Amino acid sequence: MIEIRHVVKKYGNKRALDDVSFTVEDGEIFGFIGHNGAGKTTLIKAMVGIHEFDAGEILINGKSVAKKPIECKREMAYVPDDPLLYEEMKAIDFLNFVCDMYEVPEKTRKQNILKYARMFEIEHELGSELKTFSHGMKQKVALIAALAHEPKVLVMDEPFVGLDPKAIFDIKSVMQEMAKSGKTIFFSTHILDVAEKLCSRVAIVKKGKIVKVGSMKEIKGDKSLEKVFLELEK
Repeated sequence: MIEIRHVVKKYGNKRALDDVSFTVEDGEIFGFIGHNGAGKTTLIKAMVGIHEFDAGEILINGKSVAKKPIECKREMAYVPDDPLLYEEMKAIDFLNFVCDMYEVPEKTRKQNILKYARMFEIEHELGSELKTFSHGMKQKVALIAALAHEPKVLVMDEPFVGLDPKAIFDIKSVMQEMAKSGKTIFFSTHILDVAEKLCSRVAIVKKGKIVKVGSMKEIKGDKSLEKVFLELEK
């Protein structure tokens, strides 16, 4: 579960996040939608402990991100919109490095790395240095690193950018499987038709404020999510 309680983040006099509150339950796929500069990445980086925030509280499975950051990070995985990896490392070494940090047992990490590398069709590239990878391949490595330690909470910022159609299909399937097993999935996206089909609930953010949050039916009614979003952006 993710609990966002009255979170405020300021940059000078500007409020990038302005009293943001909502909850993401276990077993949910929750979409976070807004235009560029609306506050999506700012909130995500606050959730995963990269950015401090000025007021409010963020809880991951009942633990405070501000007060217990390490405990929170142990329970979640984060996939950024731009996969900045250690480019001099081989892909397999990077994945093992991440698994070492999360203390993933040898058998479990081998099974999971191989499973997802085969799924994303980069099994035979794991011995190559990351600097030789395309953006899409790096995104796949970042996804494998996030999934290999079997997180309880998965947080992703624009996870579909740069992925090929099969990889998009595969990651959507993984998200659905995780949700069915009770895991919490939170992601931002500009691809509204994907969000409409995939998410159980969504929040729409505009200029740092939540303008709508609820189930897909509550948000869009008889309209498309795209139409609702464009109406709110006027």
